Amino acid sequence: MTTQGWDLLVRRSDLHETKIAPTTAPEPADGEVLFRVESFALTANNVTYAVAGDQIGYWRFFPKADGWGCIPAWGYGVVEASAHPDFAAGDRFYGYWPMATHLLARPRRTKAGFVDEVAHRADLPPTYNQYVDAPADAPLQDQRSLLNPLFMTGFLLDDLLSDNGHFGAKSVILASASSRTALCLASLLKRAGQVKVVGLTSPRNKAFVESLGFYDQVVLYDDIADAPVETPAVLVDFAGDTAVRTAVHTRFGDDLAYSCLVGITHWEGPRDMGELPGPTPTFFFAPDRIVKRRQDWGPGGLEERYAAAWDRFVADTPRWLTLKALDGAKALQGAFLDVLNGRNSSSEGIIVRP
Repeated sequence: MTTQGWDLLVRRSDLHETKIAPTTAPEPADGEVLFRVESFALTANNVTYAVAGDQIGYWRFFPKADGWGCIPAWGYGVVEASAHPDFAAGDRFYGYWPMATHLLARPRRTKAGFVDEVAHRADLPPTYNQYVDAPADAPLQDQRSLLNPLFMTGFLLDDLLSDNGHFGAKSVILASASSRTALCLASLLKRAGQVKVVGLTSPRNKAFVESLGFYDQVVLYDDIADAPVETPAVLVDFAGDTAVRTAVHTRFGDDLAYSCLVGITHWEGPRDMGELPGPTPTFFFAPDRIVKRRQDWGPGGLEERYAAAWDRFVADTPRWLTLKALDGAKALQGAFLDVLNGRNSSSEGIIVRP
């Protein structure tokens, strides 16, 4: 048996160049399972995966040849064919899938789902290789695809900041305040109420950011030099825009207690920072924090704390998030270029159904 499908491929040296590549999925060999990708979210997070694909290894999860790459995405997959005794057709899981119709995996069953033990993923961050059971009747599934990985990053950032007493800061400044990961962190900081939450954004997104109620203060990028921000301050940079980061460091200098680089939503600008006033920016890699907290908190400790925070956050999302479903390869190809070029809205969540 062979199964026809497609992959969305991106030229690794030029993310604007994409193509739909027809595929033929083979019948699974012993111990293998063929999954049909049911749906996944398309967000600016996927752009970060592509921009940092070589640096962090995201291209290696679903490797392609000749300078092309397949971008990972979070969503749901269903067993289409199985040569593994622990998996049956129709079994459904949430996890890390290719932007494609199918994934051939070598899964090992776990209590919660499975781990893909295909050889080329063995030395990649284990967080991305773990899949969890996903009953079809579970609530808020599209919201999970869109926001769960982003909220986890926000949760871990909030944990890092609070674990360090917010580095003595009175304000936490979030660059690219309209990005969803920034919104996740802002909601947690606002709920805790221990620091002033300051959002840096563009004129286009200012009204949306202000409407959320997650930020105590919203500042336009061009106004950062003179905005009355309480110090000491911490910068959490979701934009990866060298000019913005330089402006913040120049403005605050030694009054900047900590500087953290998380995402690369402004991916086309130069990324060579050179020397900056104040602290050296530190790159935040969520899987490392997950490993630390699982060790610190023991079995189930991270998951229990995260679930409580997630339930509060996701219950509020219908207030500001509208879902948009797209079907098929061509719709995905166009939507990816929109996200890549910053033409999407943070108030609209894109779910792709291959």
